[in-house]
This record gives sequence, structure tokens and C-alpha cells, in this order.
Amino acid sequence: MVLLCVRALVVRRYGILNNGLRKVLRLDTESHRRPFQHTGFIMTSSQDKRPSELRVSKDRSILTISFGGEKPFELPAEALRVMSPSAEVQGHSPAQRVTVPGKRHVQIIGVEPVGNYAVKIRFDDMHDTGIFTWTYLYDLGSNLEQHWAGYLQELADKGMTRDRSEKPR
Repeated sequence: MVLLCVRALVVRRYGILNNGLRKVLRLDTESHRRPFQHTGFIMTSSQDKRPSELRVSKDRSILTISFGGEKPFELPAEALRVMSPSAEVQGHSPAQRVTVPGKRHVQIIGVEPVGNYAVKIRFDDMHDTGIFTWTYLYDLGSNLEQHWAGYLQELADKGMTRDRSEKPR
């Protein structure tokens, strides 16, 4: 079972939950009432990391993700935003990838399940095109220090900052 805990909107197959209270979305693969159907694909070893819980902090600046018995990862909203797997950030090839500056204070305003393999995270700067797979979130959590150091180096190399918003390049 996977739990998605979010403070803002949670979209389910059965409608939208939005009353400002913390809601829990259960992705129960055993229940006949489950909002997501099994797709019938065989999971490979790179896909077998599935979270047991996703939780957005009250100030909407951190996504905590738990994978079974492992220590939970705390992923800052800024890191999720600037490392979004969207084509807007990553491009369609490594040569098209851009560095996104000025997102120090970005917040998460929504988390929506995408099938049984990912979530779409909505940010307060209206970015919402990244599909964060469980594998991608696990990699970010496991290697956040390296990813973050690389991002800070890119900012420095391009004369950009985490505070000043400008066109990504």
C-alpha cells in the first residue's frame, strides 16, 4: 500500500479532495475499490522501489518520501523544482537541459498520482509538467548531495543565483 499525504489538492479517480486539511490517498493494490488498476507489466529491478508514503510538510517546502524499511528522504521543494524531470527542464536530450535559477522559496502546492508508477508535483510558480517516477525520486533521495552540488556548480558557472529569477539557460 502507498500513502500520499498532502495538504493541498489530492486528485483521485473519484473526485477532488480539497478542504485545507491533510488528506491521505491510499493506493491499495489489494482493494477492489482502488483508484488505480494494475497495468499488468512486469517490474524490473530498477522499478521495484515503490514508496510506502509521501508527505508534504506544513510549510510546503519539503517532500518526505519513505521507501519501506529505509530511512525516509527529505527532498526540498527547490531541489525537486530545479531537477524536475520535465522536458522544460531536462529538454529532449542532454544538450537541451537548462539550469533553473531563482527557486529558493518555491513551494509545493499539489501532488497528484500518475498511474501506479509516479506522481506529478505542482509548484507555486505554476510548473507542473514533471512526472516524478518512484525510481527518479529514489535516485534523488539517495544521491541528493551529489545532485545538489552539481546544480550549485552549474549556477556558479553560468553566473546565476538561487535567489534571482531569470530565464533558464
